[in-house]
Amino acid sequence: MRDFPSIRRNPVLLTLPAVLLLVVALGYPLAQVVARSFTDPEPGLGNYVWFFSRPVNLTVFWRTFEVSGWVTLICLVLAYPYAWLMTAVGPRTRLLMVLCVLVPFWVSGVVRTLAWVILLQDSGVINRMVMALGFEKLRLIRTQTGVIIGMTQVLLPFMIMPLYAVMRGIDLRLLQAARSLGARPVLAFLQVYLPLSLPGVLGGSVIVFILGLGFYITPALLGGPRATMLSTLAQQQVLQQLNWGRGGAMGVILLVSTLVLLAVAARFTSRRYKIAGGSK
Repeated sequence: MRDFPSIRRNPVLLTLPAVLLLVVALGYPLAQVVARSFTDPEPGLGNYVWFFSRPVNLTVFWRTFEVSGWVTLICLVLAYPYAWLMTAVGPRTRLLMVLCVLVPFWVSGVVRTLAWVILLQDSGVINRMVMALGFEKLRLIRTQTGVIIGMTQVLLPFMIMPLYAVMRGIDLRLLQAARSLGARPVLAFLQVYLPLSLPGVLGGSVIVFILGLGFYITPALLGGPRATMLSTLAQQQVLQQLNWGRGGAMGVILLVSTLVLLAVAARFTSRRYKIAGGSK
């Protein structure tokens, strides 16, 4: 096998093909979006002034963060016990639980969202069950609640896997040691297990929240005018009104917000690791 001394001296060269692909496939289109946000229809900050001067745009902007926040919280509540159970069961049961998490990745997001359209519609399965129990029909489709339900189902695996990756490295004998020293089960969990699992909580929450900010298909199919998110509003500006500059400005604002959140999360996470390292 031929030796490549330059690659051995500088392994970073191995990443050049991937970096080149990202620049061509992602960097160039992104640069075009940023440029159009400042130049279309005329050079300047007009598109950004338009965005921040319209109350409707600000409402949609904050709604996007609100929906992503609710989805992140619900995913965390559902994923935490599931991920913990994956670490406590036997190998065969764990494999089955992992398959239950991975199978949704093999199904198109459009198909999953259309399935929720059938379930949540006014005459759907859920409302039939509710009415059979003697309750009034629920308004689920074309609402923010329906969007949150659909997004939670799609994003739940992105919360489970980071949690499981951290939890499987936690020694459960630490809980037994805490209980042998007189700590109650709840106190042992809160003071021993929960702090050790926080990296998974932070990692999964950041992933789910940021993915939720850019969701388009699920809000478009399950939501209505009062559940519009920023990605849907940008699509309307670009494809329906052909305002590439305004749509680009929305994309840049969402991108900058995402980068700021990543920076804050990275700083907070590194601080927690420093504190944990200093306490050893």
